[in-house]
Formats: sequence, structure tokens, C-alpha cells
Amino acid sequence: MSHKHHNNNPFKNPDDLEKAAQSDASSNDNTEEAENQTQEATADSELQKKYDALNQQYVRLAADFDNYRKRQEHEREELLKFGTENALKKMIEVLDNFERGQKALENVEDCEKVKESFNLVHKQVVDALTKLGLEPIETEGKEFDPNFHDAVMQTPTSEKPEHTIINELQKGYKMGDKVLRPALVNVATSEN
Repeated sequence: MSHKHHNNNPFKNPDDLEKAAQSDASSNDNTEEAENQTQEATADSELQKKYDALNQQYVRLAADFDNYRKRQEHEREELLKFGTENALKKMIEVLDNFERGQKALENVEDCEKVKESFNLVHKQVVDALTKLGLEPIETEGKEFDPNFHDAVMQTPTSEKPEHTIINELQKGYKMGDKVLRPALVNVATSEN
């Protein structure tokens, strides 16, 4: 009985086996490379979509902010105009009284009548400005505060404590906490 050795190997020589293995590996590499390229293309596409969405969001936000800025600017202008308009309306009444006073005083020789008219109009001006928020800055007997007072004179004295305001040389005004004009004052210093 003779034994025939069956070789199931389709390759007759070992070199063919090695070439087939390399061919399979190369084929696997090409498949993996193609899959990687497809995945990268998909990832790039997803990144592009995210970028486009964020870019659109940024553009809308920039436009919204620009509109907001323009609206704020317009509202600020309107408020200033409205505030000025109200101030002018209040001062028109004062102007009317000045003009009435001028006519009434044309033939008046009584000095007391002139003083009375002057004081009346002055009071009306002060009242109108007070309604607009104007407040005088207090000075006499107060301690010097550089936020509200401007010391244009210093007088050595033992009658008042150092840094106390002796007298006011020009009235200062504020509106709320905002100083419109500091008061010009004379401040006590110690005698040496």
C-alpha cells in the first residue's frame, strides 16, 4: 500500500506562501487605510458642521450686540434730550417771571419793590433747580472734604479746629452724589 501524501497547501513552494501573506497584509492595510480615510472624512465633516453652527451663532450674537449698542445709544440720547427738555420747561417759567418783573419795574422807583421782585424770582430759580436735583454743598462749620470742597485759602486760627471750614467763598453744587462744582472755601489751620 502506497501512501500518497496529500498536501492541501495550494502553494507549491514556500516563497509563494510568503508572497500570499504579504498580499493579504497589504490588502488588510489598504482596507484599514480606506476605513480610516472614511472615518477622518466623517470627523472632518462633523467638525465643519460644528464650526459652521458656531460661526453662525457668533455672527448672530455680534449682530445682536451691535443692535443692542445702537439701541442703548439711542435711548441715552433720548434720555438726555428728555432731561434737557424738562429742565428747559421749568426754566421757561422762571424766564417768564424775569420778563414780567422787567416790565413791572420800568416805572418803579421804590427800591424795596425791586428787592422784593428780585428775591421772588431768585427763589423761583432755586426751587426749579432743586426740583431738577440740584443741591448746595454744605460748608460752614463742616470739616474740609476734598471730594466736595476746594480750599483756596487757609487761615491760621485757634478759634476753630484745624481742617474746619471758616467760610465759603463760592457756593458749590451737587446732584445726588455727583459734584457739579466744588465749593471754594477758606479752611482753618493751626497757629504756629
